[in-house]
Amino acid sequence: MNSEKKISEIHAGILSAPELFFTLDGKYVSDPDACVLSGKCRVFYRSGTIVLVSGDKEISRPDQIILRAAGGDESFTLHNVVIGIDFHWQRTEDQVFKGDLRFIAEEDKITAVNLIHTEEYLKSVISSEMKASSSKELLKAHAVISRSWLLAQIEKSRMSRVDSASNPTEFISDTEITRWYDREDHLNYDVCADDHCQRYQGITRAASPVVAAAVEETGGEVLVYDDKICDTRYSKCCGGMTELFENVWGPVSHPYLQSIMDNSVSTAGYDPDLKKNENAENWIRSTPDVFCNASDKTILNQVLNDYDLKTMEFFRWKVIYDQAELSEIIKKGTGIGFGKVRGLTVLERGSSGRITRLKIEGTQKSMIIGKELEIRKALSKTHLYSSCFHVEKTDSGKGVTFTLHGAGWGHGVGLCQIGAAVMASRGYSYDDILKHYFRGAELKKIY
Repeated sequence: MNSEKKISEIHAGILSAPELFFTLDGKYVSDPDACVLSGKCRVFYRSGTIVLVSGDKEISRPDQIILRAAGGDESFTLHNVVIGIDFHWQRTEDQVFKGDLRFIAEEDKITAVNLIHTEEYLKSVISSEMKASSSKELLKAHAVISRSWLLAQIEKSRMSRVDSASNPTEFISDTEITRWYDREDHLNYDVCADDHCQRYQGITRAASPVVAAAVEETGGEVLVYDDKICDTRYSKCCGGMTELFENVWGPVSHPYLQSIMDNSVSTAGYDPDLKKNENAENWIRSTPDVFCNASDKTILNQVLNDYDLKTMEFFRWKVIYDQAELSEIIKKGTGIGFGKVRGLTVLERGSSGRITRLKIEGTQKSMIIGKELEIRKALSKTHLYSSCFHVEKTDSGKGVTFTLHGAGWGHGVGLCQIGAAVMASRGYSYDDILKHYFRGAELKKIY
């Protein structure tokens, strides 16, 4: 790790569409022809050319158009930005950004890319992933892991270009499909702005003085293990036990991303070996005393954005499908015609109880699927809250019903955002929070 290296500017891809509409609040100058623009604009792709129209002005470029802020107070609004892509909270909204703006062509669409300083980017990320009203220690912890994740991904992308050999991401046979869904590299920018990377919604989620202080006070701090920046993953709610990296993101083990119970002490009355179905079912049907078993609405309202607050049953949840509905959902989610689904059989669980291999038995076909996200995608119209569930099948004589009793919201690897919020509310410092979720990692200031 080069501790002297500082990545000062991040290129964040915000939105792609055949035509984009945006508003420049202040003066922006096109690079390199120095055309001054402001107000309402649109940009589109025409005959192999990027075309930007602003009033009576038109700029055409074959490869890219860059707009530089003329001063320090300018901002721009991108209209109809899609957030929560493919998740149950997907919606569009107008978002406001600072920094410069770059337009590129990708597959006959225009992509808007925000050029922004790393630390300014982080102020938005921790206000988008959580809320600007969150406690300072939680915001500081999130600033460190968001910075660490970002720099680790950039380093990983650089290394993958040097070394073309990589771990396989899927195994497919006539009887089984196993896929890992790690973040794919973006070729034309560093990160995207949605949950695929980190939520980045500009200054739309008003950053408070506490957010600015959290980023500034942890400036340049990252988590390291064996002198390498940690790949610091996080999810909304682990359900009481965190998961291993290799059961979700890829066939790689990270010593600092081990499975831990989300509590400062062991919770009595439970066998922690959740790889066993019996123990996992007992765990899921109960409400253990762990940090993320949160019911305090004051804490949740502080940390969850409005669209996240619509999902309040995240620690323990239940989904009920009739046979026809489940069969159609699985057919759409997998692209495979199983016929009528007759059974869902758990073959393997990860350390958190999340299912990593699930057998789907139908009247026309049976197949095993995994890993975690492949299962979540197959069993929901969007994404199931998590793959930590057990199946209850009932036959009333009038029809078959499948009830999924589940735990947690998200993949469960690394920091649990709800658990960390509760820790902060109980007086834990940001470094104590990080030590809890990333065992063996150390804080290090690299710039």
